[in-house]
Amino acid sequence: MTYDANSLQYMANTVRADALRAILSAKSGHVGIALGAADIITAVFANFVRRGTDHFVLSAGHGSAMLYATLKLAGYNIGNLSSFRKIGGLPGHPEYGIDGVDATTGPLGTGVGNAVGLALAGKIQKSDARVYCLCGDGDLSEGVANESIAFAGQYKLNNLVLLWDDNGITIDGVAITDLDVPARMRAAGWNVVSVDGSDGEKISRAIADSRASSMPTFIQCKTVIGKYSSLAGMSRAHGLALDSEELERLIKKLDSLTGRNLWADVAARPSAPRFPQKTIDMSGVKIECPITDMSTREMSGLYIDKLLGAGVNIIGGSADLGPSTNTWTKNSVAITPGAFIGNFIEYGVREHAMAAIMNGMAAVGLRVFGSTFLVFSDYMRPAMRVAALSGLPVIYVLTHDSIAVGEDGPTHQPVEQLPSLRLIPNMNVFRPCNMAEVATAWHRALREKSRPSCIVLSRQKIKNIPSPAGAELARGAYVIKPAKSSHVRVTIIATGSEVPLAVDVAKIIGDNVQVVSMPSVEYFRAQSATYKQKILRGYVVAIEAAATSPWFEFADAVVGVNRFGLSGAGADVYSAFGFDAEHIARDIISQIKK
Repeated sequence: MTYDANSLQYMANTVRADALRAILSAKSGHVGIALGAADIITAVFANFVRRGTDHFVLSAGHGSAMLYATLKLAGYNIGNLSSFRKIGGLPGHPEYGIDGVDATTGPLGTGVGNAVGLALAGKIQKSDARVYCLCGDGDLSEGVANESIAFAGQYKLNNLVLLWDDNGITIDGVAITDLDVPARMRAAGWNVVSVDGSDGEKISRAIADSRASSMPTFIQCKTVIGKYSSLAGMSRAHGLALDSEELERLIKKLDSLTGRNLWADVAARPSAPRFPQKTIDMSGVKIECPITDMSTREMSGLYIDKLLGAGVNIIGGSADLGPSTNTWTKNSVAITPGAFIGNFIEYGVREHAMAAIMNGMAAVGLRVFGSTFLVFSDYMRPAMRVAALSGLPVIYVLTHDSIAVGEDGPTHQPVEQLPSLRLIPNMNVFRPCNMAEVATAWHRALREKSRPSCIVLSRQKIKNIPSPAGAELARGAYVIKPAKSSHVRVTIIATGSEVPLAVDVAKIIGDNVQVVSMPSVEYFRAQSATYKQKILRGYVVAIEAAATSPWFEFADAVVGVNRFGLSGAGADVYSAFGFDAEHIARDIISQIKK
């Protein structure tokens, strides 16, 4: 332990002063946590964090001014605090990529999951890095935090310290957390300690003692929101309820040359080089296209097995659906507590935590994928969105992709999920129809460096429609069935399991119809106007078992699903929604005759 209680108090007050300066400059921000929790973050950075080795996650991301002030004082290269909350400057909530910011946070609870992912990655990488996470009452009220806490306890991540800024206050007033948070944490398998959150030395002692624990450590730090201000202990202190005059008085009171000199010593400490981004070598992975009918989830499973068998360094996982999503293969080895050797993580029924944990793992260079049913991507969506915002190349294997799921009924039949995932900026969405497209989807997803990818797959077997030799699959869309006539009057776009249906429709209509498979809307959208015109010729009809409206970007007409599904055999449900070749062909013929 480097700094004692007296020194830590000076240093914490300097953090408070600089955080308030940033907030005053921005004329917005969160004063309450900056004044109340500065002693906690100061103890962590002054006495424990090794720059470039250890990780700190501010799950309570609204306290960004406090984090930026600390990072600046501790020697991180984050720019000017006066840029806080201004275009091109330091963002209102922490974003991955800023020096010292190891996770994009703000959506409460997600930072806890990120921290768990960082700790798990450290165990897998056999690193001595430790992970410190500061959370608040709001974080501990969110489901994703509780999912992640349970996972960390089961996996005995004793390199993780979660510090709770326990001020008992949220925006609406008294915090509505569990009646006994420490009891819940003990039940989840955590080492639990309670300290005075204004005493940096006691906080430091609790952190130091955590190194001897075989479990992750939870430190309850009792604090006062808005400490030193006229609104101390009140819910109004959460945001910017103090006038500029009081902020100026507090800055003058709290700032000191002593505090700055102490921080200068911290900033002078050497920094380890940051982890490099992992590259994936798939050059030796070859797979033959099956000639039999097969679901695309089965095709994906075959490809995953080839990847693992070839020694490709990826780590998979599932929210309790490994066999159903075909992500658990004969070459899968479960990662277990204690050993942390293998290539597959059993997350349990915790989709949101799985996605948040994978973000943490991807942030330190691990290549990861997780799987569940497409309809349950709704549980994961906040963390998927953060992955896209952060530029993390996480892969999501999403199976059981349409109303053809059948008997499980509309609760398990995705309708809006596929187009909604395509709406997320910086997100790849692949819906392949055959082995060549499945392999391309995996290849592109694993080669990504700054975009997450969804690989969307069927439960039901589909007719094998091979891609023509030389087909430009990497462009996102290509002609999978050319027209027999040089004059193309109709183009039918389809994805995934609807491609064989589109081919059947084309056969009925006649020689002047071509079928385009579009496994990736995002990659096709990025193509030149010349290529798009080459692909989309004549009257364009899109067929996809999902909500229709986004397809009008490319198509004149769309066959899709704009209501919830039905319970029944998959083929019967499919037919009930008009996915019938004869029916679709008649509608197209009637339109082109007008």
